[in-house]
Amino acid sequence: MPTRENKTLDLLYANVEEAYSCIAIPPLGRSDHNLVYLQSTYLPLVKRQPATVRTVREWSKEASAALQDCMETTDWDALCVPHGMDIDNLTDCVTEYINFCVDSTVPLKSIRCFPNNKPWVTKDIKALLNEKKVAFRSGDKEAAKEVQRRLSVRLKEGKERYKKKLEQELKQNNSRYVWRGMKNITGFKTSSPRTDGDVDRANQFNMFFNRFDSRPLSSSDTALTAPSASAPPNSVTSNCSILPYFMPSPSSSFTIVPTEASIASPPFIGVSDSYKPPMIITEDQVRRELCRLHPAKAPGPDGLTTQVLKLCASQLSGVLLRIFNLSLSIKKVPVMWKTSCLVPVPKKARPSVPSDYRPVALTSHSMKVFERLVLGTLRPLVRSAQDSLQFAYQAKIGVEDAIIYLLHRAYSHLDKPSASLRITFFDFTSAFNTIQPARLGSKLSAMQVHAPLVAWIMDYLTDRPQYVRLQGNKSDTVLCSTGAPQGTVLSPFLFTLYTSDFQYNTEGCHLQKFSDDSAIVGCIKGGDDLEYRMAVDSFVDWCELNQLQLNIQKTKELVVDLRRSRRSPVTPLSIRGVDVEIVQDYKYLGVYIDNKLDWSKNSLVTYKKGQSRLYFLRKLRSFRVCNTMLRMFYESVVASAIFYAVVCWGGSVKVADMKRFNKLIRKAGAVVGEELDNMETVAEKRTLCRLRSIMHNVDHPLYNVVDELRSTFSHRLTSLKCSTERHRKSFLPTAIRLHNVSLSHLPSQ
Repeated sequence: MPTRENKTLDLLYANVEEAYSCIAIPPLGRSDHNLVYLQSTYLPLVKRQPATVRTVREWSKEASAALQDCMETTDWDALCVPHGMDIDNLTDCVTEYINFCVDSTVPLKSIRCFPNNKPWVTKDIKALLNEKKVAFRSGDKEAAKEVQRRLSVRLKEGKERYKKKLEQELKQNNSRYVWRGMKNITGFKTSSPRTDGDVDRANQFNMFFNRFDSRPLSSSDTALTAPSASAPPNSVTSNCSILPYFMPSPSSSFTIVPTEASIASPPFIGVSDSYKPPMIITEDQVRRELCRLHPAKAPGPDGLTTQVLKLCASQLSGVLLRIFNLSLSIKKVPVMWKTSCLVPVPKKARPSVPSDYRPVALTSHSMKVFERLVLGTLRPLVRSAQDSLQFAYQAKIGVEDAIIYLLHRAYSHLDKPSASLRITFFDFTSAFNTIQPARLGSKLSAMQVHAPLVAWIMDYLTDRPQYVRLQGNKSDTVLCSTGAPQGTVLSPFLFTLYTSDFQYNTEGCHLQKFSDDSAIVGCIKGGDDLEYRMAVDSFVDWCELNQLQLNIQKTKELVVDLRRSRRSPVTPLSIRGVDVEIVQDYKYLGVYIDNKLDWSKNSLVTYKKGQSRLYFLRKLRSFRVCNTMLRMFYESVVASAIFYAVVCWGGSVKVADMKRFNKLIRKAGAVVGEELDNMETVAEKRTLCRLRSIMHNVDHPLYNVVDELRSTFSHRLTSLKCSTERHRKSFLPTAIRLHNVSLSHLPSQ
């Protein structure tokens, strides 16, 4: 704020952005400077988030047994047979009945939740806190001191009781409760604040998240309703329409008939016996998937919780099998199971525009069970057509393998004379939502996937209703989208199949992917980057052909040129007339790679993250919990941060950075109360483990490289020829050396 006319002569520096608001007041005396009153914008959590009343269910043993008995004695034929082939009404009826049984057997209770409540703060402690406030406001210092003394004793007793409760749960292997208790103590990773707003804001979010399929509202849209069961099951609609909010109708008729009869009925209602389904699902498979559900997941639009599905897995597996098989037979997914409830979660501390929010999709858990069963059948059918350099969603292959492969190609090429490296990291805009069902269907047909299964997948990706839910409000319209939202089971794998037809892997250039994170690595020799530029242009053309939208502003290029003499400056890439920015470092899959390959930026960021998380470990120790819980928290929070992808950069880190990491680990060991493995030991163990995983996985991109190094006389590996120290300290040469050393320590046969 200006302090002399339009000039600012005095500045206040703070470490929190927008921590103060400025208020101008007149000068003091005859001063020519205006005074500025700085008022803190901070509000206590209690004032920012008022107390809320939550309604929860009391899951006692009696209520669980009553719900299981209700499901066990239900005649599902009476519910299912009247609907015939109408899968939408059948799904609505079964869902409403299950929710009705839950409402009838499991009681509800209301809980008033304060945002700053701690589980060890009891009613007596709250009463003492109020008494302390009264004594302070009255000005009675002696009474305030007396209340404070009693409050300290009660707080200590409450914390001790809570600590003993956590340790008791740890002895009973209730790790979920223990981990939640440790997060309550430390305040680590509290839940993200819910986004507030009215119905208009919810509609604004809904339109933004569905911007790839939205079209202007026309007069014909007012007559649109939810998709009917009589529509062709394999029809594909590319246009999006605005639909009225669709949920199961409470007027659906069904009959509750207690019976002891078996529910083993024909899997396809109204389908001839000669029909062969695209895949076979058994009741045991459905029951097994229901038992694997996590009991603490948020329910989807159908209201069915994972706790209900898991508890009544044996009773519900039969009726769900009916719906699954009917869906496959008519090649149609129920509308309720395709509906998504989007919850905007802020990406940054102070979001301002809709692009600062990430849409978290809540879908039906029954549909997720169905998707897992379909995925188990689809994966073997398309294994031969998958991209060998797609590192996501592959067994025993992950982030570390993607980074290791990129660095191996880079280090091997930079050993050669007149060699440089150029890497383009592409960024897509909402990649999963831009999947074109018709184009994906043709690709699946080319992979020789069964036509009925292809038709089912196309219906799964088409006409997906979605709405946005904010704190206390939800959008009053449902937008019908195309594609697969993030949060579903099939979406990531379908995207890898959608992009599997573009593969590029030569000695001078290759394209590697991790889901939608794609990178083209060009091994430039003598300044000739023609192949690299042609690969980038081909990939851009392919993206436009498949309607994948590249975000050129976020697409970056990293140039690694370690030659002493550079003949000419690097000419940047141009994508559709826009130059791609050349950066000095880039965060790829959580690891910072710089243009010197010295890992300085990555070491600094990782060290700061580990140092900040050490605070939570100290806070947990203040509760005097047992060493087992301290070690558990260290491995989960601190070690996971400082040892992230350590096999990729652990051998090449600078000596000074290594000493800082070891000092940090020693501090953590002092808090935990035991000696912890240093950075070198952890890196060696994980490097050796990763190498053995590569040696036993024939689908790994580096398997052939390692297999060629095997000795014909022993289990030893031939050392790689490395011309530079940076290559010698990289993953593969280091892993081979550790492997041979470990074999030499084994007793002779």
